[in-house]
Order: sequence, then C-alpha cells, then structure tokens
Amino acid sequence: MLPAERKMRVLEYVKLHNTATISKLSKEFNVHDATIRRDLAELEQEGLLKRTHGGAIAEQWTNDEPSFNERSTVNLDQKARIGKMAASLVNEGDHIIIDSGTTTLHIAKNLAGRSNITVVTNDMNVAAELRDSPKIKVILTGGELYPHSYMLNGMFTDHVLRSLHAVKAFIGTPAFHPQHGLMHPEAQLVPAKQEMIRAASEIIVVTDASKIGKVSLHSVAPIRSIHTVITGKEAAEADVKALQDHGITVYTV
Repeated sequence: MLPAERKMRVLEYVKLHNTATISKLSKEFNVHDATIRRDLAELEQEGLLKRTHGGAIAEQWTNDEPSFNERSTVNLDQKARIGKMAASLVNEGDHIIIDSGTTTLHIAKNLAGRSNITVVTNDMNVAAELRDSPKIKVILTGGELYPHSYMLNGMFTDHVLRSLHAVKAFIGTPAFHPQHGLMHPEAQLVPAKQEMIRAASEIIVVTDASKIGKVSLHSVAPIRSIHTVITGKEAAEADVKALQDHGITVYTV
C-alpha cells in the first residue's frame, strides 16, 4: 500500500470509529507505530483530525450554537479566568470592541469600575454589565435583537462597525481551529465578526479550551488574522503549540 493511500485509510478508520489508538492502527495496517505517528502528525497538520495522547480523534464539528442561557453555565470557572486575563490587557484610554458571548461577558465584569475606556459592543448583556461604570463610555452597535443570545446583529450592526476603528477587539467563537482559524455555524452572524476584526488593530480571541480544535461550516477569519488567544489552562499542549507556531501569543489561565 502506498503511503498516501494508507494515510487516507487511516483517516477513514478514525472517522468511522471517532477515535483510535496508535497500537490499534499499527495492527490494522500492519506497520510500525512510528509510521502511524507520522501519518497522524501529517493528517493533523492538514486539519483532518486531532492527535491525542496515544492516538487520534476525528475532527469535531460544531453545527449549531446553544442559547445564551444554556452556554452561560458551561465551563463557567474557565470563562471567568479568561475574562479576568482579557480585562488586564485593556489600558486606560483604549477604545475596544467586545463581541457578543458568554466568555466576553466576563471581560465586561472585570472592566466594571475602570475609567477612561470606550467599549463598543453588540451584546446587550455586556452593555448592561457596564451601565454603572460612569467613566466607561459604552456604544451599542444597534441592529436586530436575537432574544436567545441578547445579541444585536444584521445590516445596522455591520454598518456601525464598518465606520469605527479600535485598538483591540475581543472576539468570541464557537469553533476555532489552529489551521483553519475562526469559524461559525450560522452564516448570518459571520459579517459582524468580520467587521470587528477589520476595525481593530489587535485581534484577541477569547475561548474556553473546548472550542479549540473544532471546525464549522463558515469561515470567519484565517489564523493569520489573530494576534492573541486567551484560553483556559485546560487547553491541550499540542493546540497551544500549533497556535504559537503561527506567531500567536497564547495565554493559558
């Protein structure tokens, strides 16, 4: 069997079984463990699967995003840590964009009480969190309200974002792959995120570790667009290294 053919059959096997160990694959294809390790490394570099300790798992797809209330209690401690770290990167005088999401909300929680900061957001929860901070200017983008997420989105949102320039944009995501970049399952939510990324000098992705390695249908931004990633200490070392190999600064908290 040619190496290229074996590699594709290894991929098919992992997809069929969702997970596979190196020992199982080496027996299945009658090759040494080192050969399988090389095949898995190449397949991971191509973004087709994810290596684990002793094997591999099929690439994980995100096909939809649960409501805000469903997401808000998932990985809560990790999101709180990420929010605290992200807020520490905001300097006095900064004009920043905060994307809608359950992780980005924790950035706002940690900015409350700060001064001389302008926050642009399409998230009503973020704006409400900062309502009692008189020294923070809050700009809501406007747009169509999505009741399940308290997010503003659509043509009006995109128009406002297109007219702005910010120092930093904090972007949330349901799917983030070290090779494919930011992705999203809902096409109508992509343009606003793209406008946020276009508007800011520094793009900071805030995401809990469960979102890293996942892929979705629609591309939001390539990996080269991202400067910084803040995630939980639960993130796999291989994922962190893959991001750092792209020149991205990664904080694990």
